Amino acid sequence: MTLPNEMTRIEITQPGGPEVLQLKRVPLPVAAAGEVLIRVHAAGINRPDALQRAGKYPMKPGMNPIPGLEVAGEVVALGAGVNQFALGDRVCALTNGGGYAEYCCVPAGQTLPIPDGLDWVQAAAIPETFFTVWANLFGLGGASRGQRALIHGGTSGIGTTALMLCREFAIEAFATAGSPAKCAAISKFGGQPINYREEDFAAVIAEKTAGQGVNVILDIMGGSYFNSNVSALAMDGRLVMLGFLGGGKANDVDLLAILGKRAVVTGSLLRARTAAEKSAIADQLREHVWPVLSAGRCLPIIDKVYALEEAAQAHAHMEAGDHIGKIVLKVN
Repeated sequence: MTLPNEMTRIEITQPGGPEVLQLKRVPLPVAAAGEVLIRVHAAGINRPDALQRAGKYPMKPGMNPIPGLEVAGEVVALGAGVNQFALGDRVCALTNGGGYAEYCCVPAGQTLPIPDGLDWVQAAAIPETFFTVWANLFGLGGASRGQRALIHGGTSGIGTTALMLCREFAIEAFATAGSPAKCAAISKFGGQPINYREEDFAAVIAEKTAGQGVNVILDIMGGSYFNSNVSALAMDGRLVMLGFLGGGKANDVDLLAILGKRAVVTGSLLRARTAAEKSAIADQLREHVWPVLSAGRCLPIIDKVYALEEAAQAHAHMEAGDHIGKIVLKVN
């Protein structure tokens, strides 16, 4: 397979707003041992990309500074020791960065075949959100059939994915949003909407569950929601934190409420997980979720598609907060 010597990618020229995302010509990356080189056809946009662009994402030494945490495309080169893929395979992958590009190297363990019937754009919208939801809602959160869950940010990529998987696996789901249109979308995805601008979500949960609360909460707000989240939990409930849009510090925390409910407070960063951990999540998704996607259920919700050179516009659209589902870059 003949490959070019150079490619185009998006770089963060300096910390700042969407305008700092700029196209650059760079040498083609080379797949290291255990990696595949993917010709990228589409790449998903995620909030950590925007945080990284703004200089607000903790980048550990060795992390790829190029944004883009999920891609879909075809395998065009194999690193040493890779035998589970062949040249030309249609795949989607959770990257370690570098997805906003025409080509991207990804560990083979974080790469999966595209489910039957999905196009490049749909496939690119899967890895980051499905890995995150599976690892946190079902892994750390322990959500299971017959339980109740509360999903904050119910119309985000994470939110829509969580709602559809809750419906698939018979988990009663509630979700917050800030407009009637978004609340209507939550209902469409199988959740019970709560308009946080008009209602106290903890009070609504208490009313609708006869005071029993929810077994797991997937939270993107952090400090501003902490006490209300604990209030909404059932006995032995799990609060799983993914983000801190409402602040990274919680003031006046009611520790007695945590003790009284035997609540578990936890959370994780997907990017900080080891390659072995990400590979294990991929294996679980392939077993439990890939058959669902291949059957045409729980497919990612696509809000809008931009060209690679429109990455700045895509980030601005995401940060405006009006989207429902995923924003994707079309690359090749």
